[in-house]
Amino acid sequence: MSEETETYVARLAKLKELNAKGRDPFAIERFDRSHKAAEVACEVAFSSLDGTHVTVAGRVVARRKMGKASFCNIEDQSGRIQLYVRGDELGDAAYQLFLDMDLGDIVGAVGSVFRTNSGEISIRASEITLLAKALRSPPTGKVDDQGLVHGALADVEDRYRRRYLDFLANPAARDLVRRRSVAISTIRRWLDDHQFIEIETPVLQNVAGGALARPFVTHHNALDLDLKLRISLELYLKRLIIGGFERVYEIGRVFRNEGVSPRHSPEFSLMELYQAYANLEEIMELVEEMYIAVATAVNGSPMIACADGAIDLAQRPWRRLAMNDGIAEFAGIRPEELASLEQAKAACRRVGAPLDLAAETTLGGLIEKLHEVYTQPHLLQPTFIVDFPVETSPLAKRSARNPAVARRFELYIASQELGNAFSELNDPVDQRQRFEEQVRQNEAGNAEAHPMDTDFLEAMEYGMPPTGGLGIGIDRLVMVLTNTASIRDVIPFPLLRPR
Repeated sequence: MSEETETYVARLAKLKELNAKGRDPFAIERFDRSHKAAEVACEVAFSSLDGTHVTVAGRVVARRKMGKASFCNIEDQSGRIQLYVRGDELGDAAYQLFLDMDLGDIVGAVGSVFRTNSGEISIRASEITLLAKALRSPPTGKVDDQGLVHGALADVEDRYRRRYLDFLANPAARDLVRRRSVAISTIRRWLDDHQFIEIETPVLQNVAGGALARPFVTHHNALDLDLKLRISLELYLKRLIIGGFERVYEIGRVFRNEGVSPRHSPEFSLMELYQAYANLEEIMELVEEMYIAVATAVNGSPMIACADGAIDLAQRPWRRLAMNDGIAEFAGIRPEELASLEQAKAACRRVGAPLDLAAETTLGGLIEKLHEVYTQPHLLQPTFIVDFPVETSPLAKRSARNPAVARRFELYIASQELGNAFSELNDPVDQRQRFEEQVRQNEAGNAEAHPMDTDFLEAMEYGMPPTGGLGIGIDRLVMVLTNTASIRDVIPFPLLRPR
């Protein structure tokens, strides 16, 4: 029998013994606290709370017996507080019940606040109540300076698979989720304050459009209908713009049937907004202002730490760089060499580009690959990459000065793509032609090409005002704001292959 199994059996026996004595440790439905753990320490430090009676609750995380007295640390969401427990003050029966408690048990305590001889703020317990019995031992190990536990939960895969234990053992993991929540609430509050309306759109869709990605397919039994999980929020939010709403947004989950990497998850959180009568430059200003607000809320300032140095979002305006100019700067391929697919491939061979040129069937696709390989790694400071190929931007307006490029930008910070925006295409004739070209690419083998959406085209034919749109991957944004290496760390419960 393993040690873990032995512990479980022993704790289960304790539970049965408690029940036999009429002490159900799960019977209590609520427990009134006067303070959280951190509040006790804070109030003692800044006031005269010494001697005041308080009521706290939390999980037993440490204990040590010293004769007829014991010390016990309990932890709640705010932090830890020490309990000092004496048998002659608690009573023999209650003290024995306390001694029978295990690490991981959840207890409530009443007592007076004092400082120990060593100066530690503690609670002299006069009453302790078992609120929930833990049948399994909590993870143990040494906590490092970042709050991560090394030992029982050192295995990274185990941390993701049993994320509740990761949160239980690692304050840093809990803090990432808290900061993620701050980022989302700040975005929502900022948009609400700027007269945007949050509206929910369908997750199950007949046509999953708005992005170049492969959807997940499911089946509706009652309708005997195959449906797709949405890959984007775009086309339904644009329908709202057509329907008379002028500033709309949604924060929701989207699903893309693609690979998993430190920067990609098949299920992720996306924010999209659309503003009627706004162009790409106005969306750039919006992004700068909103990101400064979000970074300040999450980090306390518009500064972001990263492995390659500090990033100050307050240094505005952020750089604007045309995609072909970036390729010229970092790959040594001149814009005139990107006039055709054949010329571009020849230039790639000249510089020894690490690309599968035989797999590249469109000029736009090859240009974007060159950008990803050569330019993106150098974009530490905030940079708007503009002038994307129209071929890879089927929902964006063409540039009036160069119809081969789209009125589109992607924002990069710390070499990560943190936003995708268009001056939205509102010409239904041009949009139909773009969709038809995407269908041809799909028939040629591109499984991620955009599908034909005739219902959306019909909506556009009723008239869509000039519109600026923006999409932000929340998970990757939080990664950069918190200087986190893997997207799985900022998703509370990432998708994993079954054991």
